[in-house]
Amino acid sequence: MEVILLEKIQKLGELGQQVQVKPGHGRNYLIPKGKAVPATPDNVAKFEARREELEKAQADAFGKAKIRAEKLQEITVTITKKAGAEGKLFGSVGTVDISEAVTATGEELNKHEVVLPDGALRMIGEYEVALHLHADVDVQVKVIVVAEEE
Repeated sequence: MEVILLEKIQKLGELGQQVQVKPGHGRNYLIPKGKAVPATPDNVAKFEARREELEKAQADAFGKAKIRAEKLQEITVTITKKAGAEGKLFGSVGTVDISEAVTATGEELNKHEVVLPDGALRMIGEYEVALHLHADVDVQVKVIVVAEEE
């Protein structure tokens, strides 16, 4: 299935690029989320008419993400969880816990922007957690997981 990208998508392409994707990915994710449109001659013409507007919107989103990254870069959050004697947590610290802790500091953060490639945090300690704010903007936040005092 060939689609026209309406925004930059990491590992797929740039704004306005016509790319070949699997039909399920296009039908179930890209098109419903407004990230792409089918590459028909009619849609190509409509896209070219809207290109300037979409480029301006993408530039605005990139600028906002850069500003958020500068603010988030300086944040250190502490999360308290129950833990065993060896420092192993009863449960884990996931994307929701991290996003709620960062949001509590006053900076808005969505759970989908938190990247935990090795899965949830299961031990007490200090971690550098990656945040993916935009296709071109990534930032690290320091997360400290401490044991709950009994």
